[in-house]
Amino acid sequence: MAKRMTAAEAARLIGNGEVVAVNSSSGLCCPDAVLEAIGQRFRETGAPRGLTTVHPIAAGDMFGTKGVDHMAQEGLISTIIGGSYPSGPSSSEPPLIWQMLLDNRVAAYNVPSGIVFDALREAAGLRPGVMTKVGLDTFVDPDQDGCAMNDAARQKPIVKKIDFEGEEWLYFPAIKPDVAIIRATTADERGNLTFEQEGAYLGAMELALAAHNCGGRVIAQVRRVAEAGTLKPHDVRVPGILVDAIVEAPEMLQTTATAYDPAISGELFRPLNSFKMPEFDAAKVIARRVAVELEKGWAVNIGFGISANVPRIFLEEGRHGDVTWVIEQGAVGGIPLLDFKFGCASNAEAFVASPHQFSYFQAAGFDASLLSFLQIDRNGSVNVSKLSARPHVTAGAGGFVDITARAKKIVFSGYFNAAAKLAVEDGQLKINKEGKVAKLVDEVEHVSFSGRRAVAQGQDVTYVTERCVMRLTLEGPTVIEVAPGVDIDRDIQGQSEIPLKIASDVRPMNAALFQPACFGLGAGSVQ
Repeated sequence: MAKRMTAAEAARLIGNGEVVAVNSSSGLCCPDAVLEAIGQRFRETGAPRGLTTVHPIAAGDMFGTKGVDHMAQEGLISTIIGGSYPSGPSSSEPPLIWQMLLDNRVAAYNVPSGIVFDALREAAGLRPGVMTKVGLDTFVDPDQDGCAMNDAARQKPIVKKIDFEGEEWLYFPAIKPDVAIIRATTADERGNLTFEQEGAYLGAMELALAAHNCGGRVIAQVRRVAEAGTLKPHDVRVPGILVDAIVEAPEMLQTTATAYDPAISGELFRPLNSFKMPEFDAAKVIARRVAVELEKGWAVNIGFGISANVPRIFLEEGRHGDVTWVIEQGAVGGIPLLDFKFGCASNAEAFVASPHQFSYFQAAGFDASLLSFLQIDRNGSVNVSKLSARPHVTAGAGGFVDITARAKKIVFSGYFNAAAKLAVEDGQLKINKEGKVAKLVDEVEHVSFSGRRAVAQGQDVTYVTERCVMRLTLEGPTVIEVAPGVDIDRDIQGQSEIPLKIASDVRPMNAALFQPACFGLGAGSVQ
């Protein structure tokens, strides 16, 4: 039976040199009280030392939930394996964990989130590791960075390229945690866990099972404790037979900068008219044009950025329900939320465990994915995971590599260059001042998505910007549509570091996209 204890007592369960896996997505499900207690124990006693911490998705954020930053102390962490990392505005001081990895004071790896979950599931089954094609020809590949984020990590490779029956595969050893730290809403006295006020399950069961089956310990942070036998068995997501310690933290945030919103946890369905529509500007034009790429009945993944507004475009156009949205944290259906609440959805139809969602993504079980870009190069490759000039602005790859590895259709969206002053007036795009940083470059700084591999696999890839729409062809990104008011030579070719192919049948973008009124979205119809 699980033992109730304080966060400080739970922190003492962790020994030197152990592997500690944390279930979190920024502030969502973050067991922040336990992580804080570990950091406090280290400051007071110098223990535990030399930990390897494992984060399938980032633990903590820059907006009130410190997460892994509680533990970002010299000597406490020696190695960190993260699907993503806390991120925020470039004007802010980088999170402490970023400062440590940039200074090579910790060996840091950015492993795709789905692969991290896979490596934990393999450990739970006492199997040797993960063999996958996810990540080939990207920064994950040992021929590039092998997931290493700094020189300290490059000295200790964690992925191999192997041949199996005449094909290339990537091999990651199983990750065997000594401790799993998870979070739920309620624990009963026997340690059974329910998640009724959480916006996701993430990988709580998988982390707990991996730690337990490898002889480790499971610490569960919860909001409250109930009498044994009072929880409904269908509501229990992690059984008490896997849980060793229960830590009560009644004041924990539900997610980033959010104390509690019952719509996030599916306890309340919001009226559709309560969702704020995006303001009419260049970003909305981009989101509208992205929406045109989708067809009724599709299941569509969305990522952070401009594409996160596409569900609201469907709602505004009276097409809500035509598409089912699926996000890596596990929500299926409903309306994915924005800003601090990204990763959550209101009015969801279901919550799926993240590892299952990633299996769905890795095998291209869905119809399309809508994602952002930082850079696009001559081969159509995309970088979303690294900007050396402002490293903590990006969280790393997260689930991006898992999602794009085999996706049938991908629509990348973003501004054509960085920091341009734009307006949409009189049905045309107005470029009042050009941006200073090109996003169309000869070679991306980090290959998060391989254009060459996409072409070889026959993936349908589109890039939507405020100035033009491009498709990925054998010749690279090819301009197929141009915004009204935009000059191809001056505003597109002149602002790209690479010569772009212009389709022989290039046409104007739909003029209705550039008017404030609803444009008449017809799923699957470009015009």
